[in-house]
Amino acid sequence: MKNQSPQIRDVAAIDLGSNSFHMVVAKVVDQDLQLVSRHKQRVRLASGLDSQKNLDNASIERGLEVLAMFAERLQGFEEDNVRIAATHTLRQANNAHIFLQRAQEVLPFPIEIIPGVEEARLIYLGVAHTQPESDSKLVVDIGGGSTEMIIGKGFEPELINSKQMGCVSYTNRYFANGKLSKKNFANATLAAEQKLESIAHRYRKKGWDIAFGSSGTIKAIREVLIGLGFEDGLINAKRLDKLVEKLCEWQTIDDIELAGLTPERKPVFAAGVAILSAIIKDLKISEMHFSEGALREGLLFEMEDAFKRSDIRMRTTENLASKHLVDLEHAAKIKGQAQEFFQQVHSDLSIKKSSELSDLLEWSALLHEVGLNISLQAFHRHSAYILRHTYMPGFNREQQRVLAMLVRFQRKALKLNEMEEFSLYKKKHIIGLIRILRLAILVNGQRNDDPLPPLSLTVDGDKWTLNSDEPDWLEHNKLLHADLLTEQEYWHNVGWELDF
Repeated sequence: MKNQSPQIRDVAAIDLGSNSFHMVVAKVVDQDLQLVSRHKQRVRLASGLDSQKNLDNASIERGLEVLAMFAERLQGFEEDNVRIAATHTLRQANNAHIFLQRAQEVLPFPIEIIPGVEEARLIYLGVAHTQPESDSKLVVDIGGGSTEMIIGKGFEPELINSKQMGCVSYTNRYFANGKLSKKNFANATLAAEQKLESIAHRYRKKGWDIAFGSSGTIKAIREVLIGLGFEDGLINAKRLDKLVEKLCEWQTIDDIELAGLTPERKPVFAAGVAILSAIIKDLKISEMHFSEGALREGLLFEMEDAFKRSDIRMRTTENLASKHLVDLEHAAKIKGQAQEFFQQVHSDLSIKKSSELSDLLEWSALLHEVGLNISLQAFHRHSAYILRHTYMPGFNREQQRVLAMLVRFQRKALKLNEMEEFSLYKKKHIIGLIRILRLAILVNGQRNDDPLPPLSLTVDGDKWTLNSDEPDWLEHNKLLHADLLTEQEYWHNVGWELDF
């Protein structure tokens, strides 16, 4: 019998951080993930944010230059095999959309801006996959603009936080004069302790078996401690105090001469030490190990197990629905109807049959009534607010905005001027989904058990027609007929046409 040759595919994950951009490339051989190469470029994106939270042109150019380099390595990669996540600085930047538009020209793969807690979940995943198995672990990652802290067991994070404190932002705030003084360290550490104040007790109470630090800041601190003679590279409070003392021997940041400290890490090193000191003291961490795994490995492992991601998003959707006491039977009915309409018209809307948009339509159908739990009055707006602002594991920021948009426009007048711009999806596609969802909800508006006759939906430009095999179907559904007439008026007001 012939041996079956292994299934091989190339995958890559990119993390657009506030300080550096990282790319990791791997081969998936059957079920095994083999890392092929890592690439890292310092971009210092965060230092380009002005007081109005806009990225300056120089930092945008630096970012695009690095993406162009990455693009060379990714020639021939399929879109489904590359995942790019942007973190704190692009979450903050008001003009992030400009960066994303220009990035699209350089690197033809979608870039997702992920919420802080989603970043934390993926970092945890990256560490969990690259470490020997331990019962429970604490993972800390100090980035350029934010710090993530997670406690979990196995591959499941249980306590997750992302705080707005990072080595670039703290350098700008507490070491802006470039001076190394006890006072600057004390101010930076105190500020970090204030950020931790509301959560530290929960972490201490939950506890963990082993603590890991990941990414550049903690890696640099470990290298320097080894250079100072602590050969095991473990990080603890006493050693960090020694390090602060050592740093204060120099007048300015430029003067620092430490074995193991790279020139590009030097400008933000002191702020990173101050933040880690606060975390180690406040969480009472006895010792911290370094882990090679981080956000990009998390993205990679989740992609390898692509079904895991749809699993996690399905689980997120179901949890949210039950938390907000959604009528699951009715929601399932809407989901089925929306899916049926989608299958009938997707090619007219030039949307692939099995695309992420089809999934987003399903999830919005399941969650369109989460806001009813608050009040019936304007519940579509409450639903939109919940979907935009709740932490939804597995979803990036734009996917949450799409869900919010779909449920926001599920009923009543179509105030299309309130629609947002998207970078991962086309506006015309979102509008198509809004129309499908509205009709799926409308035809099931009676909430009774009488089955509807089979319905078919056809699209001709801006004219949509709803038909049934039963000629007098609306005769027997007078309420539905009245609702359709009202809907026809809503569509007419925005230049759309609905026929039935």
